[in-house]
Amino acid sequence: MKLNELYLRDFRNYQQLNLSFDPGVNLIVGRNAQGKTNLLEAIGYLGCGKSFRAQKTSELVRFGGDFAEIHGKLTSQQRQQSIRWVLFPSGRQRILERNGVKKRASSEISGMLPSVLFCPEDLMILKGGSAPRRRLGDQALCQLRPNYDAALTEYTRILDQKSRILKDHRENPALLEILPEYNERLCQVGALIISYRARFYEALGQAAAGYHGEFSGGAEEFSLQYKTVSTVTDPFAPISVLTEQLREHLQCHYRAELDSGNCLTGPHKDDFDVDLTGISLKLYGSQGQTRTATISLKLAQRELMRREMGEEPLLLLDDVLSELDPGRQDFVLNQITKGQVFITACEPGRFTKLGKTIEIQQGQIVQSEE
Repeated sequence: MKLNELYLRDFRNYQQLNLSFDPGVNLIVGRNAQGKTNLLEAIGYLGCGKSFRAQKTSELVRFGGDFAEIHGKLTSQQRQQSIRWVLFPSGRQRILERNGVKKRASSEISGMLPSVLFCPEDLMILKGGSAPRRRLGDQALCQLRPNYDAALTEYTRILDQKSRILKDHRENPALLEILPEYNERLCQVGALIISYRARFYEALGQAAAGYHGEFSGGAEEFSLQYKTVSTVTDPFAPISVLTEQLREHLQCHYRAELDSGNCLTGPHKDDFDVDLTGISLKLYGSQGQTRTATISLKLAQRELMRREMGEEPLLLLDDVLSELDPGRQDFVLNQITKGQVFITACEPGRFTKLGKTIEIQQGQIVQSEE
């Protein structure tokens, strides 16, 4: 799959942009705050309807713009296709078109233009809190499994409603009468989420172990362990079993949640750990080991998507090469010989032999060379 052309209107700092891409490597250069990452964000959004930075759609519309437009022409599923998004700052529902025909949900473009993003913040994803690690898995699974995307959206909606009940029940005790309904639905949808995640993380860990073994010369053994609520003894169990175990867990935390006014437990707290030869990377790993393991995870994510879809997903590298030492740079560059790749960099002369170079200045293309 390839992104051939991209048109932007009033997206972030781009008033208007019309750009064609190389089917291989596209190097996007420019000084800081010129719009390089905004361009990657538009490419990523095009294929999945989600931003890797913005929490609200309104953040994507250029200041003063009535709407933002992202329109891509692509080669996918062995034919020429197009995706078009129109985004509004006012809360109005966004518009999605596939090949000129309106669609209701992003799941209807699933698999058309999947992508894997790697940015400098990801290099320490294995050292910090659990939220970025959950986001890594969710972003991949939402592209691989449209049903997971729907389940995660439903779970988040129910969780928000439950949170409001927990916060307001002291002023309005009658709200507690409907709390069991929300807990039950959370258990049902949460069980589905756990089932999807368990299978994904198992495959991700196996693939990442291969890359890490190659990267480290076989000196370290990579392993990944998925962590969910304590009552779930086997995340690969049938959905009915997982639902019952989640139900038990919520019952144990019922009083604590009422007292705290917060949702304390559930798949929204899930995490995963990485060990290197049996030693926790989060607790004892060096910076070099952490970066190597993270690169292995990202390459593994791309491999899983390639296996599932039969084509290479786009690889988006946001200024990540400048954060790596020469050895790790070479390892990453050796992995991008296939598929379409977009790389941002601040130093124009550093990687110019990779492919097409696109120079950006204040949301404008000032130079584009093959």
